Amino acid sequence: MAKKDYYEVLGVSRNASAEEIKKAYRKTALKFHPDRNPDNKESEDKFKEAAEAYDVLGNADKKAKYDQYGHQAFDANGGFNGGGMNMDDIFSHFGDIFGGGAGGGDPFESFFGGGRSRGGTRNRGVRGSNLRVKVTLTLKDIANGVQKIIKVKKNVACGTCNGLGAKDASSFHKCNTCGGSGAVRKITNTFLGQMQTTTTCPTCNGEGQTISAKCGSCNGNGSVYGEETITVDIPAGVSAGMQLSMSGKGNAGQRGGAPGDLIIAIEEEKHTELIRDNDNVIYPLYISFSDAALGTSVEVPTIDGKAKVKIPAGTQPGKVLRLQGKGFPAVNSYHKGDQLIYINIWVPKHLSDEEKKTLEKLNASKNFQPAPDKSEKSFFEKMKNVFG
Repeated sequence: MAKKDYYEVLGVSRNASAEEIKKAYRKTALKFHPDRNPDNKESEDKFKEAAEAYDVLGNADKKAKYDQYGHQAFDANGGFNGGGMNMDDIFSHFGDIFGGGAGGGDPFESFFGGGRSRGGTRNRGVRGSNLRVKVTLTLKDIANGVQKIIKVKKNVACGTCNGLGAKDASSFHKCNTCGGSGAVRKITNTFLGQMQTTTTCPTCNGEGQTISAKCGSCNGNGSVYGEETITVDIPAGVSAGMQLSMSGKGNAGQRGGAPGDLIIAIEEEKHTELIRDNDNVIYPLYISFSDAALGTSVEVPTIDGKAKVKIPAGTQPGKVLRLQGKGFPAVNSYHKGDQLIYINIWVPKHLSDEEKKTLEKLNASKNFQPAPDKSEKSFFEKMKNVFG
């Protein structure tokens, strides 16, 4: 089933400001929050859908990519980003939108007055940080899509305590300060009456529990420095500067917190003969004057190998030959670019006496006098047609 447009999900226009997008997400998330709609699968799906939309539209870089390439900028052929968010990701990732405390506490408590209703447990730990890696691709990789296997040095979940940070299961205790809710409430008397505020528990940092005996391997952090081998499926048509995101492949969280994301920055390896121009590929071809006049067939490089091209007799410098479909596919559509072959006439810089005499004799011929007809486009008109 095709994903809904993120702007439609949040009910905002494509030129909405960052503040308008933030307010729209807050309104939608409150409407479909699981605590307001218990055991309602449809509301939970819409809650997740809104969080996924804000994850993209609330980030300037991601929003720019989405505006240019649509959903395929993040999840085409590789499960990038959207759809991989779970409820823990959402509550830990977007706490700042609703004024929640750092440490994983659920900011919606201030609206609904209580602990998490999801299975009677609170979010644990601190979310891991995002990681950024660069992946360099050849033009062939970009044209066809490619699978890359990369090794990433990062914080991984501790194997001894399974990422929880405690020595064993009996080392967890309900926080005495907040009673396990992860939040403390304070009532202040004002001239308008009593005002209640809710803040993250300073003792357990919103986790609702404390550790009496830390894991000896990770010293209670729940993560250790290590390495992970990750398979990345990169869709065809990406370009330099584009960023892809793999949810949950960043640094491991602390004490059972959700892992961060892996941000993949695309770089292009320069080709020795071909030049990329958006979805097209350009090849400058030099031919001799005699080949241009008489016509010939030449072999030219393409992204995938070689192709034979016929040069018609009387070809003029600046002529552009087009190999349809030999360019790059667009990330967000079925369109595919072409290969453009720019004809350049090679003029020799050094001539023998015999060659000079031959050319002088030919130059006296009527056919060698420039006489372009009105149907012959100028060089500048040709360039305008190519790039216009």
